[in-house]
Amino acid sequence: MAEVQTNDHNDSGKKNKQKKQTLRVDFTPMVDMNMLLITFFMFCTTLLKPQTMRLSMPTKDKVEEEEQNKARQSSAITLLIGGDDKLYYYEGMPEAAYENPDFLREIPYKKKGGEENEENIRTYLIKRNNGTYQKIEELKFQLADEKITEKEFTEKSIEIQDEAMKKLKIAPTVIIKPTELASYKNLVDVIDEMLICHIGAYTILDLSDGDRYLLYKKTSKGEYLSDAQRAAGIK
Repeated sequence: MAEVQTNDHNDSGKKNKQKKQTLRVDFTPMVDMNMLLITFFMFCTTLLKPQTMRLSMPTKDKVEEEEQNKARQSSAITLLIGGDDKLYYYEGMPEAAYENPDFLREIPYKKKGGEENEENIRTYLIKRNNGTYQKIEELKFQLADEKITEKEFTEKSIEIQDEAMKKLKIAPTVIIKPTELASYKNLVDVIDEMLICHIGAYTILDLSDGDRYLLYKKTSKGEYLSDAQRAAGIK
């Protein structure tokens, strides 16, 4: 509460002198209000859970390098995030296919409607991750029905993904390469699709000169080329 104290005493005996006022504000009730607000926000705020990063350690089994490369090539998917909300992809390792612009395919982020079987990035990744996706979705239903705990869900999901990648060698490895024309939202949308489709292995890398050339041949946009490529007059 606030109080206003006035001093009517005049030692000099003179008249018409302005009265002196002292203002005192009591902030004691504000302490109680602050404690109530702090308690309210503590109970209403969702606490963030610590997240762990999975590390893929080298296996003890000796596998020939040629067989490892074949496995990577057969399961590799490269996503090129272009400008104007465009998304492109190719499968495998295209060292010999950089001259063919048809090797690079465009795929939408979401279904635009019209055709029931229209493919987008989510349906494509689910199809490539067939088997693993369905098993983890079944675990999600068990988690929702409280048949398993969240810890058990995480452990079993990791086991399913590890089996698909290391033992069965059927899980795709997705390589994400954003261009300079891509927006931050485009990159976040692509990473969200990795989580939704239960992709166990994905990474974000820089564009290679071959990727830039494929985009240039596909879209005819010189902005995708590097400075060195433009200086060399690549067409």
